[in-house]
Amino acid sequence: MAAGLVGKNALITGSGHGIGAAIATGLAQAGREVILLSRTADHLGATANAIKASASIVEVRIVTTDLTNDNQRTTAIDDLLSGGPVDGPIKNPATVEPPGARTAISPAQLRQAFENDLIRAGRGVRRAVAEAVREAVRTGHLAPGTRLPSSRQLAADLGLARNTVADAYADLVAEGWLSARRGSGTLVADRMITRPILARSAAEPRGDPCHDLIPGNPDLTAFPRAAWLKATRRAMAAAPDDALGYGDPRGRPELRAALADHLARARGVHAGPEHILICAGVSHGLQILSAVLAGRGARNVAVESYGQDGYFGLLAAAGLKTLPLPFDTHGTDPVPPVGTDAVLLTPAHQFPVGTTLQRDRRTAVVDWARRTGGLVLEDDYDGEFRFDRPSVGALQGLDPDCVVYLGTASQTLAPGLRLAWMALPSTLAEEAVAAKGQIDSCEVFSQLTMAEFIASGAYDRHVRAARRRYRDRRDTLVAALAQHAPKVRVIGAAAGLHTVLGLPPGTEQRVLQSATRQGLKVAGLSRYRHERSQNAMADALVVGYGVPSDAAWPQALSALVRILF
Repeated sequence: MAAGLVGKNALITGSGHGIGAAIATGLAQAGREVILLSRTADHLGATANAIKASASIVEVRIVTTDLTNDNQRTTAIDDLLSGGPVDGPIKNPATVEPPGARTAISPAQLRQAFENDLIRAGRGVRRAVAEAVREAVRTGHLAPGTRLPSSRQLAADLGLARNTVADAYADLVAEGWLSARRGSGTLVADRMITRPILARSAAEPRGDPCHDLIPGNPDLTAFPRAAWLKATRRAMAAAPDDALGYGDPRGRPELRAALADHLARARGVHAGPEHILICAGVSHGLQILSAVLAGRGARNVAVESYGQDGYFGLLAAAGLKTLPLPFDTHGTDPVPPVGTDAVLLTPAHQFPVGTTLQRDRRTAVVDWARRTGGLVLEDDYDGEFRFDRPSVGALQGLDPDCVVYLGTASQTLAPGLRLAWMALPSTLAEEAVAAKGQIDSCEVFSQLTMAEFIASGAYDRHVRAARRRYRDRRDTLVAALAQHAPKVRVIGAAAGLHTVLGLPPGTEQRVLQSATRQGLKVAGLSRYRHERSQNAMADALVVGYGVPSDAAWPQALSALVRILF
């Protein structure tokens, strides 16, 4: 459900049963004319009557459209709303307000909220019906041989289109959950193995935490679905036939060209499209680089004393020894010891401590690479999310021949896209392509869509909106701690989707146990320490504020504050 006020109109979307009279009545009582936008007019009469009963002078209109048809849906929304097409990502699109609430948002915001809601309503019903039947069979509620209602009967009972139910049945027959015979109807397949439902006892602990505050992931509810779908349609319409082939192992040329332009503007990276390699994540990029380094006879890579333990493992799997670098109050000292072949750094916003590599140290590590022939691997972690001032340019811009730049869409958009990229020195490009393999392993449709998303300016707009949203969350976190837990020291909060909270000595494990009881999934700083590091920081939590939705963030923050009292 999405609801909002635009001018004199209160607009509400839903799929029939999803339009609640309470929300509709609350909006009507605001003195606005009401438009009900739905896939079907069935079941809306009662809602319309309830609205008129509570506010007799209010006009109620019912507008129906096929929610699964992009053109019909877009036309219906455009006919109802003014303000032109959506030209930027929207903060918290598709917010559902409590019954009776008044939501004042712009036409563009409402259009994107409706787009997201209608896509879920129109295309999710079929999947929801199939999953409900599948789960009933799986758990034993529907035994083998049980005859199901006809698609017509079930559709009438649920208030859905008959085709929606028929298509869900067909999916389940194809998957082997159901069987259909002429004259016998639709039955639960005999070969399906069911399991009984086990009741959860009152004393049994909850399995999943309520709030995920592990760093490294964005708010997936803020993914720009409508803008991404528009970019997909444009990209598919313009894609040449050969785009569907095996392709260049470097990645689609459209995306590499778009990235070369974007990275030069946004991050100060100097690399032509021919030196950009598309990969399926920073981890995938490090696997490729590890293979290249090992093939060149490298034996070790210097790493930050606190960092992604998964990266340490990737390098070790390639036969490369990881050497932890020292750090001090100014952050990592990046110049490695004599005999080091490469160094892996997160200079924009060190993970997890949050410091930015200082100017003299940036220059020093590049000078080391020039002098020794070593290689700097720059993971541009959180490079797009600087809050206090413009982002520091990429280290790669100081010397593209000595630095490999690694970037990703995992935090700016979503990790499920599996899109990342490397800007490679010319002397390394061919070896990296060979290490990746001769067949492009990155899905082509996402590459083409990402290229269009960047070229159209939608990516820049989305990043700017995301930066504002995460800065607001950072601000509320810092303010809440100052008020309720003033002894907690906030570290590295100038950028990124996480911060470090300093704790009293010896309390990290106790606080983590308390977090578990509060339903919080959070990490201690010690988790990220390299096993051979000679330095140890004081006890602390690493708190990611990217994952919770805007609606869930206040509750997550309250639970966090409680464990820090």
